[in-house]
Amino acid sequence: MAREPEAVIDGVAVDTRHWIGGERVDSAETFADLSPVDGRVLAEIARGTAREAAAAVAAAKAAFPAWAATPTAERARLLHAIADGVEKRLEELAQVETLDNGALLRSHRRGVMPRVAHNFRFFADWLLGLGHEDFETRGHRNHVSWDPAGPSVLITPWNAPLMLATWKIAPALAAGDTVVLKPAEWSPLTASLLADIAAEAGLPAGVFNVVQGYGAEIGDALTSNPDVRRISFTGSVPTAKRIAASAAANLTPLSLELGGKSPLLVFADADLDLAVQLAVEQYDNAGQVCLAATRLLVEESVAEEFTRRFVERAAALNQGDPRDEATDIGPNIHAKQLDKIDGFVRRAVDTGARAVIGGHRKDGLYYAPTLLTDVAQDSEIVQEEVFGPVLTLQTFTSEDEAVTLANDTRFGLAATLVTGDPDRAERVSAQLVAGTVWVNCFFVRDLKAPFGGSRESGVGREGGDWSFDFYCDVKNTVTAPKGWHSHG
Repeated sequence: MAREPEAVIDGVAVDTRHWIGGERVDSAETFADLSPVDGRVLAEIARGTAREAAAAVAAAKAAFPAWAATPTAERARLLHAIADGVEKRLEELAQVETLDNGALLRSHRRGVMPRVAHNFRFFADWLLGLGHEDFETRGHRNHVSWDPAGPSVLITPWNAPLMLATWKIAPALAAGDTVVLKPAEWSPLTASLLADIAAEAGLPAGVFNVVQGYGAEIGDALTSNPDVRRISFTGSVPTAKRIAASAAANLTPLSLELGGKSPLLVFADADLDLAVQLAVEQYDNAGQVCLAATRLLVEESVAEEFTRRFVERAAALNQGDPRDEATDIGPNIHAKQLDKIDGFVRRAVDTGARAVIGGHRKDGLYYAPTLLTDVAQDSEIVQEEVFGPVLTLQTFTSEDEAVTLANDTRFGLAATLVTGDPDRAERVSAQLVAGTVWVNCFFVRDLKAPFGGSRESGVGREGGDWSFDFYCDVKNTVTAPKGWHSHG
């Protein structure tokens, strides 16, 4: 007997099959998608294999010539139509994603889903303004153009599923590439809804495809396919290395946004209330944010007062059901992730760390917001990404020491700096190894700006022209000033 292809998530119908070549495609097997909110099975999702991966890439390849030839104004119009569809279904998307990954419903309503729509609008508009003025070299005309590259495989994470996916989907489509999206298996539902929205907006069949499945079962087939011309991945360093090895055989260009172990530097001249506010914000999304400044580095002379204010502020956070408007911190996404977080904390405490707050599990998939002190710079808890509501606090006595501690990991995704001295801000920012440095603020991101990481935090940059540089083959046409035949 055929299975029911739809799941109803609190009144919202979500198709659990793949979206390939403008049609729903099922698989012989499924996998269970669990809600971190209450542990229930939300849906049985079609479990793709190399067969579905090949079909999706073939569909994207077949659709590419016509999509690449589509005038930029029409591509932009269709991206705006997708944004319209996102806004029309914003409440449904917010509700489904909250149940699927446990992030706050209020955040999805007010920030995340509006940003999804903005991603499409921004890159649609940027496309129409893309270009540099022609320039001359010894009388020869140089003309730079951005040619669509081909089918792109986008592999996205579970912590902000739709927003992070559309950071990639929107510029790839705007650039004239066709897309195969592989969403994270722990949070696949809104990707399926986006496929419906794109189809309703009039996106041609095969231009956008969604295949679902577990890691290497489908990922290797996607990333090793010779017809794939771009791969963009957000996730862990070990997975990125596997993807890079797979793509190497075809020299497929990669964009990798990976882990972080970012510092938050608090100097004695800082506004301490602001510093504490920014530090407590690192618990956002239950600490499941790659950019989170999980290493608090505080000047020794203000460390005691900073810690006192931090503990007071953190104690006021409300942890509970993410659908409740009053909730500040929801659950972690999966039992495996909770076990990983707890393991990090237990090993840290066993080797001498002290939990000032938290340090323990709560009922369900909740982990108490945790602050650890007495941690060594070379310890696992300081050097490795936990991806949970766990912060460490270390002190420094000089600017040079602060910079040394901040840069002493294998990562370099972001850094946050809190100081009242603009000269210090400029001086320290210049020395920090990070793709993004925030000064007296956090998580302010303009899509015009480059985004990416240094060291093992990633390869490449996306945003503005950088996105089009990646998703296109950038061409320079040089034309001589003479040599034309006359036409009479």
